[in-house]
Amino acid sequence: MDSYSLKSVFDLPESFRSIFNFRYFNSLQSECFPVCFLSDVNMVISAPTGSGETVLFELCILRLLSRFISGDGRFVHIKGTLKTIYIAPSKALVQEKLRDWTQKFGSLGISCLELTGDNDSYSTRNIQEADIILTTPEKFDAVTRYRIKDGGLSFFSDISLLLIDEVHLLNDLRGATLEAIVSRIKMLARNPEMKSSALASVRFLAVSATIPNTEDLAEWLEVPVQGIKRFGEEMRPVKLTTKVFGYASAKNDFLFEKRLQNYIFDILMQYSRGKSALVFCSTRSGAQEAAQRLSQIVMTFGYSNPFIKSREQQERLREASLSCSDKQMQSYILYGVGYHNGGLSLKDRNLIECLFLNGDVQVLCTTNTLAHGINLPAHTVVIKSTQHFNKEKGLYMEYDRSMILQMCGRAGRPPFEDTGMVIIMTRRETVHLYENLLNGCEMVESQLLSCLTEHLTAEIVQLTISDITKAIEWMKCSYLYVRMKKNPGNYAVKKGIRREQVEKHMQEICVQNVNELSCHQMIQTDQDGFALKPQEPGRLMTKYYLKFNTMKHIMQAPSSCSLEEVLQIICHAEEIASQTQ
Repeated sequence: MDSYSLKSVFDLPESFRSIFNFRYFNSLQSECFPVCFLSDVNMVISAPTGSGETVLFELCILRLLSRFISGDGRFVHIKGTLKTIYIAPSKALVQEKLRDWTQKFGSLGISCLELTGDNDSYSTRNIQEADIILTTPEKFDAVTRYRIKDGGLSFFSDISLLLIDEVHLLNDLRGATLEAIVSRIKMLARNPEMKSSALASVRFLAVSATIPNTEDLAEWLEVPVQGIKRFGEEMRPVKLTTKVFGYASAKNDFLFEKRLQNYIFDILMQYSRGKSALVFCSTRSGAQEAAQRLSQIVMTFGYSNPFIKSREQQERLREASLSCSDKQMQSYILYGVGYHNGGLSLKDRNLIECLFLNGDVQVLCTTNTLAHGINLPAHTVVIKSTQHFNKEKGLYMEYDRSMILQMCGRAGRPPFEDTGMVIIMTRRETVHLYENLLNGCEMVESQLLSCLTEHLTAEIVQLTISDITKAIEWMKCSYLYVRMKKNPGNYAVKKGIRREQVEKHMQEICVQNVNELSCHQMIQTDQDGFALKPQEPGRLMTKYYLKFNTMKHIMQAPSSCSLEEVLQIICHAEEIASQTQ
């Protein structure tokens, strides 16, 4: 697309032009402009990370706000009446957008509110008055679960725009929560009582990394043909080369990650071409140890250290080392290596960031916190292990796909580089998974079935579902329903069966779950088993995010059980059992 075809900020109303600090939208943004800003249709956009997708969210927000422009061109805003909900996989991404949008939209009198685990200082009034609510799937779900009596669902009628960032999160276990809340919004939007509300015509915009089944997301979100936009690697502002290396497993995951440190230097020598490199490690200590190992290796090179190019650079590093308060970092800096994590003082973090940006520190070992927020891109990104230690579950788990893609997105970011390199270090048996992910070949599946009982209970407690018919309707609003029709074998359905048979199977799953909930007193059904009402155990299970099996064990405990028996129940709960074994 040449410059004559690019859309300009002057194609926007005068009140909105100051939102953007550039004159022309890029090719991707220009192609999407007519649908984003000149229509109200739902959209699904599949594009490489870092191709300017945030602007598409902003154009849709401005489209909504254009309803407040009067006949004479003045922007007259009524606070909180038309809400935008922005949902992202991580707190870091939410907070990054919060800072950006508070500054951009603040000049229009638009208020932004963060709903994450880091911010519990909000009230129902804050939510009611907010124009843009930025949140994670879990927090949004929790707020509407445990604040029902305080009006947790009361603001739903004002939701006009739902922005879903990194919708490929659906493929991860956490994706079930995202799927459940979107299905809830779809259900409520169809409610006849909402007919005159903003929610009745809610608009969806979902942005995904490159995936093969964009049309499934489009079917789920009821996106017309003109709202489906697919972009390939040609839209990436820098050319990105990717490699996935597999290594033999160790006795345990901890030792496996530790052993990978021995390969980092050779990888950097072969692929970073003497340019800046970020090495992502799963823990603070892992980042520190990786920096230590690299320093030990280049120390043996003497004056031929490949990370130091000149005497001037060496002198700057000596001066920086003297101003660093972290004793270990002092020695690493001298060799052009550093580490970055939350354990450093603010002064030392700022120092190492400046040294990395100006090229004096060539290799920075860091935790995944640098995947979001702080703009520290590099030519090369090395992901040292695709697993991280999950403190809540007490074991090593694969990173969410969205986190892997965010880390990859730090490679070759403009305007710093025009090319980029990504190396993923993983176990041999998972190489193909990450090759498919990076090549955009991984199908996005639903994870809702694995925790359907818990989410079904939550909808009954919130009165989104009041009978069996509504329960089946809610399931038909899910992404699970879309994928069950396309890939029945993945959801315990025989291949080759007709669509109506899939629907029957889904209804059977729904009825089976309802019967089990009723049997264990989580909900109450009427005599014909049609109407569904929440019971106190179900309310408690929903409020405290308990697993169904955990709640069953609690219900089965005798009323006079001892402290030891109580502790046994708690320790055997799925939520924490892995940490006590």
